[in-house]
Amino acid sequence: LAAAAQRRNVSTGQAISSSELLIQHEQRQKFRRLIDPGISRPNSQEAAMASLKILSKIAENLLREPENHKFRQFKPTNDTIRRRLIETKGALEYAIEMGFRPEVKEFQPLYVWNECKSEELRLGAQILQETVELADQKSARSQKNAAEAKAATEAATRSTLLAFMDDRKTKMLRDQRDRHNREAR
Repeated sequence: LAAAAQRRNVSTGQAISSSELLIQHEQRQKFRRLIDPGISRPNSQEAAMASLKILSKIAENLLREPENHKFRQFKPTNDTIRRRLIETKGALEYAIEMGFRPEVKEFQPLYVWNECKSEELRLGAQILQETVELADQKSARSQKNAAEAKAATEAATRSTLLAFMDDRKTKMLRDQRDRHNREAR
């Protein structure tokens, strides 16, 4: 009887964890959708990456020091925040989904983080980190491929130039030999 009760407890524990995993998966998908169609498509690649890096920095700072009042809020009037989050389509929605809410304190507009959204912040920061790392790897690969293509083009140009110079030398030597043979007759 006791063994049956333990099995039942273990199986209900797994059901809870699987439902939690499903909820986390749905939240991750929501964050991914906020990035890919939400931020990446309507904005240029540079603007999207800059806003993702700013969002990532805000989330990392808040996760590293959650009690620091400075990291728990940001001003939409700040020039960098305005350009990278407010004017970039979809970036502010991502910040709101991570738990930042608009408030006004002393006639100053702010976005303040809600402590109840710590799980959303953690997941959002994780998705941002993955996206930024993937984009950096993609950029490094494309730069490497471009450098390799440029090196191959330069090598082909150099070998063509050397072949041309070799041909000119051979032609000059042949002409000298022919001239010398004509003079010798």
